[in-house]
Amino acid sequence: MSPPLLFSTIEVTRQAFYRTALSYAIVNLKPIVPGHVLVIPNRPVPRLTDLTTAELTSLIASVQNVGRVVERAYGGDALTVACQDGKAAGQSIPHVHFHIMPRKYHGDYFSQRMDDIYPALEQSKADLPRDFQNIKVSSTTVQHHQLKVDADEDRLPRTLEDMEQEATWLRGFFT
Repeated sequence: MSPPLLFSTIEVTRQAFYRTALSYAIVNLKPIVPGHVLVIPNRPVPRLTDLTTAELTSLIASVQNVGRVVERAYGGDALTVACQDGKAAGQSIPHVHFHIMPRKYHGDYFSQRMDDIYPALEQSKADLPRDFQNIKVSSTTVQHHQLKVDADEDRLPRTLEDMEQEATWLRGFFT
């Protein structure tokens, strides 16, 4: 059995849908667009420059592999790939990670103003450490609702079950 996956100090094994020897991908607690996922090196280091060449190579190859699948799975026309490398760049969890967000010419909340996704990404990160600590495990009688994203008002962090369900679905694209 594989060891648990840590995103900094937060255990995220159940949210994972892709894994290599040196990196993994998880679904997002508070996605900005449907299909917004994170690709993360196994070793929790804060900056890209802290990674070994092998870790960086694995991480970028994983970004490419996961991006290809997520774009297709969510019907995207392109991807926004972002890395906030350090606290001054907006990184809220001190563990290198890439955001992968499928984008659409039509039907994307940001399709009229494509670059508005960057301030939304910055805003969504502010409460992330607290939100991870407060993940709710829902009851077995939970009703599943349409995915709420940052563009929606009153968007709350998703439950662990909702994230696990999406991760299971995405995992099927890699087997």
